[in-house]
Amino acid sequence: MFTGLVEETGRIGSMDRAGNAMRLTVSCRKVLEGVATGDSIAVNGVCLTVTDFGSDYFSTDVMPETMDKSNLGDLVVGSSVNLERALAAGDRLGGHFVQGHVDGVGHILSRTPDENAVLFRIQVPEELTRWMVDKGSVAVNGISLTIVKAEPEAFTVSIIPHTLEMTQLQEARPGDRVNIECDMIGKYVAKLSAGWIEGKGDGRDESF
Repeated sequence: MFTGLVEETGRIGSMDRAGNAMRLTVSCRKVLEGVATGDSIAVNGVCLTVTDFGSDYFSTDVMPETMDKSNLGDLVVGSSVNLERALAAGDRLGGHFVQGHVDGVGHILSRTPDENAVLFRIQVPEELTRWMVDKGSVAVNGISLTIVKAEPEAFTVSIIPHTLEMTQLQEARPGDRVNIECDMIGKYVAKLSAGWIEGKGDGRDESF
């Protein structure tokens, strides 16, 4: 479990591909503090397991399912990635509950300066926007953000200077693919509500 508060941006050091899977090595510093083999680290919002590490890197295996559902396959050596260690018991929850299980990939449609912020408009499949509401939470490349406006097939988020400076979004441009994880609580509420609305009363909705 994560909070969507990025601790640092790392760089892809190496990518060893084998079909639709790969072994990824990430150069970093802060998220290595207290790390152990088997720990979870979110890379662009994807929960990955540390299989090896050193003083300035960690390695992890990426399986085909993760490659299919995320933007990790778009990365190249040198790419910037958002990093966050798993939430520890007793930590402050400054963002929202993020599982590191990406729901899908969106495309940045525009990046527009807005006073001291930057407004990103991101296109996503309608199957994801049904779980989004204005002022609700969403994780974009692992960053906990507040939705400004939810549209049928897109949504907008406003990024403050600190978030832009501390995350991979400072390098993001229109056309880039980004990992999207919808609010976990919203998904459960939607599933349960659908069951009651349809008169089932038990929240069982096979469309989810």
